[in-house]
Amino acid sequence: MNKISFNNILSVIAIMMLMAFSLPVSSQNSTATGCVVDDQNEPLVGATVKVLKANGGSVTDMNGNFSVNCSQDATLEISYIGYVTRKVKAGKSLTIKMETDAKTLNETIVVGVGYGTMRKSDLTGSIASVNAKDLKQGVITSTEQMLQGKVAGLSVVQSSGSPENGASLRLRGGTSLSASNGPLIVVDGIAGVDFNSVQPSEIVSIDVLKDASAAAIYGSRGANGVIIVTTNRTATDVEKKTMQYNAYVAFASVAKKLDMLSANQWRDYVRENKVANALDYGANTDWQDELLRTAISHSHNVSFSNSRKTSGYRASVTYNNNEGVIVNNKMNRLAISVSSYQFGLNGRLRMETGVNANFDSWHPIDSRIFERELNINPTFPVYNEDGSFAQLNGTNTENPVEINTNREQQNKRHRFLGYGKVELEIIDGLKAVANGSYEFQHTTGGTYKPTYARLEGQSENGWAQRTYAEYTNRQIETYLSYDKKIDKDNHLNIMAGYSYLDNVNEGFGATRSGFETNAFSYNNLAAGTDYRQTDVYSYKSKTKLISFFGRANYNLMNKYMLTATLRHDGSSVFGEDHKWGTFPSVSLAWRISDETFMKGTSGWLDNMKLRAGYGVTGNQSGVSAYKSIAVLSATGAVYYDSSTGTWKNSYTQTQNTNSDLKWESTAQWNIGLDFGLFNRINGSIEFYSKKTSDLLWTYPVPQPPYIVGKMLANVGDMENKGVELTLGTNIVRTKDFTLDANASLSYNHQEITKLSNDTYEAVGLQAGSLHGLRGLSGVYSQVIKEGYPTGAFWGPKCSGIDADGKYILDYGEDGKGFYLGSAMPKWNLGVSITANYKNFDFTVSGYGMFGQKVLNATRMELFDSSRLPAQNTLDDFISSGIKANPVFSDYYIENGSFFRLQALTIGYSIPGVKKLGFERIRLYVTGENLFCITGYKGTDPEIYIPDNVLEGPGIDRLITDNETGDGATYSPRPRTFSIGVNISF
Repeated sequence: MNKISFNNILSVIAIMMLMAFSLPVSSQNSTATGCVVDDQNEPLVGATVKVLKANGGSVTDMNGNFSVNCSQDATLEISYIGYVTRKVKAGKSLTIKMETDAKTLNETIVVGVGYGTMRKSDLTGSIASVNAKDLKQGVITSTEQMLQGKVAGLSVVQSSGSPENGASLRLRGGTSLSASNGPLIVVDGIAGVDFNSVQPSEIVSIDVLKDASAAAIYGSRGANGVIIVTTNRTATDVEKKTMQYNAYVAFASVAKKLDMLSANQWRDYVRENKVANALDYGANTDWQDELLRTAISHSHNVSFSNSRKTSGYRASVTYNNNEGVIVNNKMNRLAISVSSYQFGLNGRLRMETGVNANFDSWHPIDSRIFERELNINPTFPVYNEDGSFAQLNGTNTENPVEINTNREQQNKRHRFLGYGKVELEIIDGLKAVANGSYEFQHTTGGTYKPTYARLEGQSENGWAQRTYAEYTNRQIETYLSYDKKIDKDNHLNIMAGYSYLDNVNEGFGATRSGFETNAFSYNNLAAGTDYRQTDVYSYKSKTKLISFFGRANYNLMNKYMLTATLRHDGSSVFGEDHKWGTFPSVSLAWRISDETFMKGTSGWLDNMKLRAGYGVTGNQSGVSAYKSIAVLSATGAVYYDSSTGTWKNSYTQTQNTNSDLKWESTAQWNIGLDFGLFNRINGSIEFYSKKTSDLLWTYPVPQPPYIVGKMLANVGDMENKGVELTLGTNIVRTKDFTLDANASLSYNHQEITKLSNDTYEAVGLQAGSLHGLRGLSGVYSQVIKEGYPTGAFWGPKCSGIDADGKYILDYGEDGKGFYLGSAMPKWNLGVSITANYKNFDFTVSGYGMFGQKVLNATRMELFDSSRLPAQNTLDDFISSGIKANPVFSDYYIENGSFFRLQALTIGYSIPGVKKLGFERIRLYVTGENLFCITGYKGTDPEIYIPDNVLEGPGIDRLITDNETGDGATYSPRPRTFSIGVNISF
């Protein structure tokens, strides 16, 4: 037996001690890994993973994954904005699912407030926010459409069914009779730009400043509210690289046609009524169908970005090819945006620059085709036997297919918006910002009607026109902001700045006729031999706006909040005595839910905040350049100047001087209540009242002392009062299925309270001219009158049709008629539902307007017994018993209320694509304008509302002025089905 030496024993003990001490050392050097996902199992990028009681930590990558060094028994804390913070034991391949925290999310959502941002929870004014995922999807021909039905109190009405036209925006009712009623658009801090200067795919969020306490920071341009658009340009704590391709192809057809007599129905009418001299041309023509088509459109968008904490860039290109449902009507758009940012001076300096550019090209249609398609006999053929266009003698019955074919017209519009921004944090909390921008837009048009074209072409022996319009906007804004948390209970933010805006608007146009050849089209006007003095025109105007502005926000204990703003505007368009205007506002908020006496509600009440505000804003859009000074214009007459021996143009004064001319002023108070319930329901209710004073209108004035018999002046008053309700709910939240719903409802009452004063008197303010309708020249359908809203229909009431087929009319005791309703909707409704089941997603949205009246002027014109047999009429006219010429009355004023299923989308995200190198591939189908619930008898109850009430809001007319076609409604709104794909690399 061998003896164990002492050295061997020591060696064994040393090995055992080394093993014992090595175990804890090994555990301390462990690595925890895992993935952080949201309640829909989507990865959360940038979630913070912290090792408690240690210095270790990390953030999740693009796939939500993390890796952190820690001991095996360590505890990890995972946090992410808007989610409940979780603590878990360290381990390998963890899957950590985060739960949405509605209250925390509300505390951290940041919204644009003008010249800065604020937490949504700190807002004191009425501001509605819409994220990109909640905006309208599908075929977007104008950026305004994305807000349709998404914001309580905001009406978005497409101007027509043509793809090149935009939409009208009206927030909380109109505030003007003749100036713009549209909100001010602010894109990435640049005020007053075209909404369509930004690509829809680039929009991250849209914030709508509704009340004066929020919008007063924009002074004389904020009376109609402010819409702040924020695009993709945000820095991230971790490097984030993205590349995406989005595309769709869409098929559109007209949703509803007018039910006109078919050729066989026309023949039956002639036979049954034994109509003499009825000419049957032998064809069976549906003239509406001859002009309609299935429109095929497609869109492609490519974007890529690389954002980091210190620098980043983004670029996006979109191409749209949109066809209208009318043959030959189409628009192409190429949109490009590039932006970049860079930090310096250890993060205190941030520089940013960007460019947005749009290039549109479109072929419009001659709106006179709509009248001709309804007038022309259904038995008349489109073509002669030799293939040429068949033509009827007479006016207003020209072949609409020929009109739509035998003309060349191409319009182009280029938009450019470039900006640069510098932010410097001078000391902690004190930041200086300088923002410069340049907006440029020009539109060109070319039209040629060849010598063989029926309208203008034959009579003028060829007719050509070229037009050019240019708009530039140069703007510099600088401001200082100071943010100081005095102590745990007191937080102060103040801002003061200066703004300079320079605007130039110019253009020209020329017309020629008498062409020996059609070869030049509109490209060689000099080839035309016939010209008149009025064939050439040009114009140019320049305006400036200088402003000083400031805002102060004070937060006490995160429960009591105060915001005060002041803006001082000086504009070159105002009269000599009113060059400057001051626009103040103040608002307060009280977070009731954080009071000690509300502790018992913590189980069901997440948030309750009461807000109240008052402010004054202005609207200077009704005062164009040089409106306050005397203007001379050429009379068209000439005189002989004996001193030079030449003939010269004579000039006369055409505008009076008005040194008192100024902005329209809107004073508004707002009371709102924000609430959150059961961590699932969020909403707000708002009550508002706004009074617009100094309304602009052109009044008759005596001669003398005035040289001109009319003058633009500030006289009238108008009131809008209303209530708005917004609700958002998380109905179901499970691992595989989620269901959310959002709704908004608003009511607005409008009334003109003043139109005259001691100096200016409104006499017989008629609107809604029916000129161009057969037998109705000189007839007006609306009045602008104290005690009534804008768009007020006024005329006789009809109690029926007598035995002789005549209208039984009542003009009232004074013989001037009755109030027949308003074209302005009283109620606006918007709803949307979003659901996700595993890899499927589903979205449906709709909107409605209620309480408005529509004058069906097209129906009134077609209900005319003299149209038959030479022309055509509506199918139901035959049974109406009417044997009289058209007469305006409430017989043709209909309830325009409707609810429209705006869009329905079903999408599917293909699983397992990451193995192929893709981040995500989603396929989807979308249906738009699937149905419209309404009692309206026309093609569509949603009628475009112009800014100037003289143009007659709420009048549906396919038939219009015979010479120009101006005012006709491009009524066929399409029903669209699209198939698309979203690919992320």
